[in-house]
Amino acid sequence: MIEKMKFLSITGPKEDIDHVVNDYLSKYEIHLENALSELKTVKSLRPFIEINPYKDKLAKAEEFVTLLGNPTDTPSGSISIEEASELLDTLGTKFSDVRAQTASLEEKREQLKGSYERLKPFLGFNFDIHSVLQFKFIKYRFGKIAHDYYKKLEHYVYENLDTVFYRCSADDQYVWGIYFVPANHAFKIDAVFSSLHFERIHLPDEYEGIPQEVGSKLQSDIHSLTRQIEDCQKEGAKILAEYRDKILLARDKFKSLSSNFDVRKLAACTKEEKQSFYILCGWMTEKDADLFKKDIANDKNVYCIIEDNDEQTNSELMPPTKLKNPRLFRPFEMFVRMYGLPAYNELDPTIFVALTYSFIFGAMFGDVGQGLCLVIGGALLYKFKKMELAACISRAGIFSTIFGFLFGSFFGFEDVIPALWMHPKTAMTTLPFIGSMNTAFVVAIAFGMFLILTTMILHIVNAVRSKNIGNMIFDTNGIAGIVFYGAIVAVVFLFMTGHTLPAAGVLIVMFVVPLILIGFKEPLTKLVEKKADAMPKEKAMFLVTAFFELFEVLLSYFSNTLSFVRIGAFAVSHAAMMEVVLMLAGAESGSPNWIVIVLGNVFVCAMEGLIVGIQVLRLEYYEMFSRFYKGDGHPFKPFIKKSV
Repeated sequence: MIEKMKFLSITGPKEDIDHVVNDYLSKYEIHLENALSELKTVKSLRPFIEINPYKDKLAKAEEFVTLLGNPTDTPSGSISIEEASELLDTLGTKFSDVRAQTASLEEKREQLKGSYERLKPFLGFNFDIHSVLQFKFIKYRFGKIAHDYYKKLEHYVYENLDTVFYRCSADDQYVWGIYFVPANHAFKIDAVFSSLHFERIHLPDEYEGIPQEVGSKLQSDIHSLTRQIEDCQKEGAKILAEYRDKILLARDKFKSLSSNFDVRKLAACTKEEKQSFYILCGWMTEKDADLFKKDIANDKNVYCIIEDNDEQTNSELMPPTKLKNPRLFRPFEMFVRMYGLPAYNELDPTIFVALTYSFIFGAMFGDVGQGLCLVIGGALLYKFKKMELAACISRAGIFSTIFGFLFGSFFGFEDVIPALWMHPKTAMTTLPFIGSMNTAFVVAIAFGMFLILTTMILHIVNAVRSKNIGNMIFDTNGIAGIVFYGAIVAVVFLFMTGHTLPAAGVLIVMFVVPLILIGFKEPLTKLVEKKADAMPKEKAMFLVTAFFELFEVLLSYFSNTLSFVRIGAFAVSHAAMMEVVLMLAGAESGSPNWIVIVLGNVFVCAMEGLIVGIQVLRLEYYEMFSRFYKGDGHPFKPFIKKSV
């Protein structure tokens, strides 16, 4: 069902807008429209432009909530704007000291980590670094060289150079080491090593001792700084824990205030004499609109006009759609949203979908055991995972169980419980002219005819609600279509049951007249609506086009009806697939392999359940929705969520 909407125009002194939004509108859900585009007849309208003063505070509160780990619970209680602002200022002061100290310690730790990483390749150098760094007559170069160039250095250059290379360590790519050279030959030797792509590394002169000792000292200092940083973080966490509930309340408070303030984006301002006024307009449900009107009854600064959709002339938009269905059918709104929400003046097909989807699914997948598994499994998934599809499958599983009793099928066994109706695989019906035919197919076609007639009635109802006379009378799914298709159904039923057919004159009226009305839909609609130029100028072309369109209509009636044969086909195929499973398990011998039976049931339940679910949805969309439903509505999106 679609909730009835009311259009509200709210106005008052410009400076009073926060009071109205925070104290009144926040209690209800309102789908706001842009007042500037809606109220085109109002003069001197201008946008309501102000900077949101709550955004910075909200950002600070969100930052503290992030530090708390983004908890999802909502504490009880409330907090005033003043208390929330003071809390953020207090936390900001306390955290600025902690953060400054933490940042300083982290900077020092990163410097030490950098020094250790530079020193790490030279831990095998067993000489005092400080002493080496103080050499005056001998130059030193710490660095790394690629393996290929190191080999060239060893074989072709090293013996002819006045240098000593001390190798410290190596990995897959580089050799780390130090070369020493007399100070007066440093320029020449540096050039040679540079040509071999030797990359220098500068070590800090901050520690005394061999690299192994220096490395240990660096790691000790790093661990010490890490402990100090952890102590600072614990101090910050302690502060956050102390104010946890208030932080969450402050976040929610500023989030609400910021959202409410942004109402101004869709508001408009106007000026009369020296007084400025705001204007808000939008949609509320009828129930909320009545409560809102009572709420503001004694407030002299708030003026509100509430209009019904039919009375509302300013808006060129259709009212938004808000679905409200019984809890049992609510999960099936998912299928409706996938196709498109109904327009405000359309029928909500949710209950129709819930009933037909579940019924057809059960007929195509009738098995007591597997149906109960779908009911229980779907219900559990919906309870713990909130999956709407699981809820739909759970409800469809109820009909699977019912049809399982009708078909006498229990986990594929057809001799455990008696069939209350028939066994789809073996039940046959003798029809005139056709002969013997599977009963499941006959019933499926008859049921398909019933559904097609039902959707035609729904189409007529939608046409009446939208005041579209052409679609109501002359459409293939309108009155003309239902008379023609209903006549076909009646004739087929009378013929198959051996009854006398109506007279030829009656059949001509029932068949020919509706087809003529359907073929001349466009000019007849214009005549009924008293429009000029009812008949097109190209009459010959119009007649040819109408002929082929009628041929397509007849073909679609036939193909749409036959499409429902799949209901019976899947009922038969389910029995056949389970027969194969039982055969593989050796059930005929009297001692079946229960592992094969269990795995076979799981496979059939999963695979056939998926396929049947898709096929039923196809029938819903292509054979039923396409006849009566457009789904071109737009959703009800409350700008303000209810706060109470």
